[in-house]
Amino acid sequence: MNDITAPLSQTSAATSTQDAVALGARLLLAGLFLIAGLGKLAAIEGTAGYVASVGLPFATALTYATIALEVVGAALLIAGYKTRAAAIALGLFSILAGVIFHADLADQMQFTSFLKNLAIAGGMFQLAAFGPGRLSVDRG
Repeated sequence: MNDITAPLSQTSAATSTQDAVALGARLLLAGLFLIAGLGKLAAIEGTAGYVASVGLPFATALTYATIALEVVGAALLIAGYKTRAAAIALGLFSILAGVIFHADLADQMQFTSFLKNLAIAGGMFQLAAFGPGRLSVDRG
């Protein structure tokens, strides 16, 4: 039975469940970036040193920009505000971070971290494509 022929109560229950799952997914994805951003903020020098160690210029500025992206992006996802833009930005960031910081694919740990970054990007792009659900400021 499709949505056109489904009873109204069945459609409403499915939509409510989907909205709750979308909210849960947003919170799980946002939590990762919020914790990572706040962790970087608590250890600016160490994070900037790690950024510099891979040869990136302006390591301190990039560290602050990364913190801003992660914390603000997470907040936007939690609220469901500008969700698609935040998800695209965090998805692209995840791919870029994977390529830059987990490029040694011969190392099993680096390869796993790279794949995790790609999976996170996939979740973000899914969110960008299908929206945040009705339990959000954007409302779908």
